[in-house]
Amino acid sequence: MTHTEISGPMSALGTMIEPVAVHTSRTLVGRDAELEQLCDLLGIRELRDRPGVVLLSGDAGVGKTRLLIELRDRAQAEGWRVVAGHCLDFGESALPYLPFSELLGRFDTEVADVVEQVSTLHPAIARLQPGRRVRAAAEGSGDGERGADRGELFDAVHALIDAAATEAPLLLVIEDTHWADQSTRDLLGFLFTRSFTNPVALVASYRSDDLHRRHPLRRQVAEWSRLQTVDRLALSPLSDDAVRELIDELAPERLGERELAGIIGRAEGNAFFVEELVASGAGAWVPDDLADLLLVRLDRLSDEARQVVRIASVAGRKVTHSLLEAAADLPAADLDAGIRQAVEMNVLVAGTKTYSFRHALLGEAVYDDLLPGERVRLHGQYVAALAAGAGRGTAAEMARHARRAMDFDRAVTAGIEAGDEAVSVGGPDEAARHYEHALELLEDAERAERLGIDVSKVVVWAADAHSAAGDSQRAASLLAEHLERLPADAPDTARARLLSNYALSLCIIETTLDPIDITNQAVALVPAGESPLRAKVLATHARVLAGTNRLEEAENAATEALALAERLRMPVLASEIVTTMGSLRFKRGDGSDSGAVRAALQDAVARAAEAGATSAELRALFLLGRSHQEAADWDEAARWFAAAVDRGVAVGLPWAPYSIEARWQLGWVRYAQGEWDAALELVSIADDEGGPIIPRAIIEATRQAILSARGNDVSAALRRLRKVWSDEGGVAVFSAGIEIEAAGHAGDAGAAIGAYDDVVAVLSRIWTEHFAARVRLAAQTIGAIACALPSASSVERVSLLERAAVLRADGDLVAERFTASHAAWGPEGRAWVLRLAAEHLRVRWLSGVDAPERDELLAAWAATVEAFEELGSVPELARARTTYAGILRLLGDTAAAREQGDLARETAHRLGAAVLLEELRASGSAPVRATSTDKQRLTAREREILALVADGRSNGEIGRQLFISTKTVSVHVSNILGKLGAAGRTEAAAIARRDGLLS
Repeated sequence: MTHTEISGPMSALGTMIEPVAVHTSRTLVGRDAELEQLCDLLGIRELRDRPGVVLLSGDAGVGKTRLLIELRDRAQAEGWRVVAGHCLDFGESALPYLPFSELLGRFDTEVADVVEQVSTLHPAIARLQPGRRVRAAAEGSGDGERGADRGELFDAVHALIDAAATEAPLLLVIEDTHWADQSTRDLLGFLFTRSFTNPVALVASYRSDDLHRRHPLRRQVAEWSRLQTVDRLALSPLSDDAVRELIDELAPERLGERELAGIIGRAEGNAFFVEELVASGAGAWVPDDLADLLLVRLDRLSDEARQVVRIASVAGRKVTHSLLEAAADLPAADLDAGIRQAVEMNVLVAGTKTYSFRHALLGEAVYDDLLPGERVRLHGQYVAALAAGAGRGTAAEMARHARRAMDFDRAVTAGIEAGDEAVSVGGPDEAARHYEHALELLEDAERAERLGIDVSKVVVWAADAHSAAGDSQRAASLLAEHLERLPADAPDTARARLLSNYALSLCIIETTLDPIDITNQAVALVPAGESPLRAKVLATHARVLAGTNRLEEAENAATEALALAERLRMPVLASEIVTTMGSLRFKRGDGSDSGAVRAALQDAVARAAEAGATSAELRALFLLGRSHQEAADWDEAARWFAAAVDRGVAVGLPWAPYSIEARWQLGWVRYAQGEWDAALELVSIADDEGGPIIPRAIIEATRQAILSARGNDVSAALRRLRKVWSDEGGVAVFSAGIEIEAAGHAGDAGAAIGAYDDVVAVLSRIWTEHFAARVRLAAQTIGAIACALPSASSVERVSLLERAAVLRADGDLVAERFTASHAAWGPEGRAWVLRLAAEHLRVRWLSGVDAPERDELLAAWAATVEAFEELGSVPELARARTTYAGILRLLGDTAAAREQGDLARETAHRLGAAVLLEELRASGSAPVRATSTDKQRLTAREREILALVADGRSNGEIGRQLFISTKTVSVHVSNILGKLGAAGRTEAAAIARRDGLLS
């Protein structure tokens, strides 16, 4: 540990990290290796080409802060500028981007010219100025437009950090990220992946013992750790020898061996515990309870100091002098004396304008020790101070103090302010929490009336925030709950508002309710005339009608709503309506010029972006992607879906409707293009255990399809996905398809048929029995029956043949109904109709019952292959060719079989599709020997990997040696096998040695 006597700022930009207690060690004990490693990783002595980023972890009290102080001193000695921000524990009242507001305040104090220059180019940075985060008079919240572009804010912060490093390298430290809100974590992730023009290094510290399984930072750390720019450094407990050395530094008068052994045993390598044990003079005996241990320190304080510390604990980890002074309401002399003694006794640490507890656990212990009535009274004092403007604080702080002070009226208004502030900086999760807390208190009808608050508006804001955060189910249930509780004599406007939003939420989730009936009620209730509410209700009515294909009615409602929105000057709503009109043109599919439809949607994107209508922009981008996807124009579909994904991430809404749907569809596009590793990377967001369940499940199916095709057992994951089939039909369609394909590969026709029956039952209930994907599912199931026929008994064959005929009829009926309805039936649908017929012919041929002619069977499979080739679906084309090759071989056309098999094998090797390769081997398809030209086409990297394969190295070992991922090695190995025409690694090594490829 270190001792630093500090009489001034700890960095050029103000106080950075809490100074070390006076009684702590004067030398770094037990952390020399970690300090050197930290300096190397960050490039403190030798600047690196890229930013050094380190995640510093350790249990509370293990010495993270002390190590960072030593790092700061080392960095400053090397000419670095050092600045830090702190995450604070506001409990349920999270304040987005708090540490970055602190950083901005310090930059503004010390390098104001840099802040001014950056603010001119990036005005979004002003949102984080400390003065902007404090409470202001609440503006009226009506049915107006809300939201903020988080991408601009992120770019502004990045630009500020880069500019601040112009004159000297910059070390940025963010402490206690285990308390960071989601928005702060997202901004950190953004910075970790961006390069800087000037030398910048970043350290983020967190308590590892706080990261329980569901802690949101746990998943974030795992994601960050996969970045090449990020390194991790975990501080383990000090060794017994290091603890002994530390005690010698803290107590040079030497403790007896018994006392020394007692402290070593009790401290368990935690430096903070060691310091507390030594400082408290507990000697051989220390209370087991940590809180009791920490509170021993208070016994040595005067009455005034104890009172100051207790009041400070109510504020949390840190409190400004002005707020503490106003809340304490003590004579100035008593306050100063109390603060001074608390600082001298190392209970509080003085910053430039703040006081903080030397350790968070100490503040928590003091707060927990307060009597219930004492807590209420002290929180009330903070409320009074904030309300009077005597102390500066945020709306989130006011809401927290007011709730705990039982000042519920003020807690409501402050909570709504806090929700509005969170929305404005792109923090939907935090906003939803604040609004829901306010709603809990607004259950008191007298309070709502006394405050003049329209509860229906707050409900809608909370539902919108939940939806933006990806929890559409919660949004719908919240609206339904408040509709049920709405008094019979409630104003028509309130009921119309809730009904309208409820109808729209039902269109996003799976439900047996009729959203048309609900939106019709809303339209009937909303007063005639020109009002923002009527414009919104009509706009929603148009979207609901469009979603149920009542296109003419939808256009009429949209036209009326647009006229109202334009007259009332509501640009965001107008953009939403224009996007709805574009969607109507897309949905018609009546042969109109697709170019005109896409042009209209692109205009909607531009208009929405100009108006700041993020939801409309995401929807229009998604629809553009879908228009190209329907035409199997994969590259253009990927372009627009990727734009929607990037936009959703930029504004902090990765889980929002049309943002997550775009990611889902982009994943399947990448799957169809054969870019499986890119698809896996795209859907890795599903690993976020803090993310909403349904959106995670939506994209999880893509990953399981790839893993299953690569030979992994994904049965457990598919069972988990079954739990949400009823909540999201898309999950049911795709995950059931994976189950059916896997069952077919295993020759288990019964399991395939069972999966088909299960998914049809669910989707017939929540959709219709004639859903389009039934054609694909039926074709896959007949294919699974074909795989099982060779080993089936004669009785089983009869049953399977009968079921195949029923499945064929199921699929044909769906296709006929779609054709009769003039609905869009693109190249994908046509390809699956052909495969449905071809699979049924294969079953009849294999069974020998009503067997088709040879030419009919081959023509059907040739047409299927051609259709999937036209579609451009790489894996489905490879599957069709694999089956076709097997049929050709059985019919004796070995040359054609080899041609189809080799094409399928090349694709399978490139994809790493082990299941296809196994099916090719099982059907007798052998690889063609590679030509010398093929071998010459091995890249330098492939030759390098081939040499390691020949040495018997595993993919994991190769990846570690070459510093690439195991997945990347797998892809390279598959490519090598394909180019060499080798069936496996051993054969590839033999070919390499024979042909001199290892030199």
